[in-house]
Amino acid sequence: MKYEANTVDEYIEQLPEDRQVPILKLREAVNDNLPEGFLETISYNMIGWVVPHSLYPNGYHCNPSLPLPFINLASQKNSISLYHCGVYAHDSIMNWFIDEYPNHAKRKLDMGKSCIRFKKMDDIPYELIGELCAKMSPHEWINIYEKTVQKN
Repeated sequence: MKYEANTVDEYIEQLPEDRQVPILKLREAVNDNLPEGFLETISYNMIGWVVPHSLYPNGYHCNPSLPLPFINLASQKNSISLYHCGVYAHDSIMNWFIDEYPNHAKRKLDMGKSCIRFKKMDDIPYELIGELCAKMSPHEWINIYEKTVQKN
């Protein structure tokens, strides 16, 4: 599902009622734990946390006018999805998350490369998501990103 919003609050207001509370709780988990320097915004028609141009003037290599994306949160047709670039780009963080997930949720982890899907709203491991968000600073993400982009 695609939502047209200019602000995070506008995005949340458009969500079905049963999605608003989980999205708000996930947003809180991210905001309460993400290291200083990331900026919350609307990014790719989702709630996003980015490295602003003030910290990384080069921006996103695909479109340098956009800030460097890090996390996105979206309500989709069959799930809520959390896109965390650090999980995809850093093996030790991914392995930690995969190992920890069963200790925090009753259901099997549903994960793509950087997408963590939550189909059951009553089994979202908010505390674990907070821990995940605390694991990488903007400068660490920039370093990993630059090494990855230079390889391509």
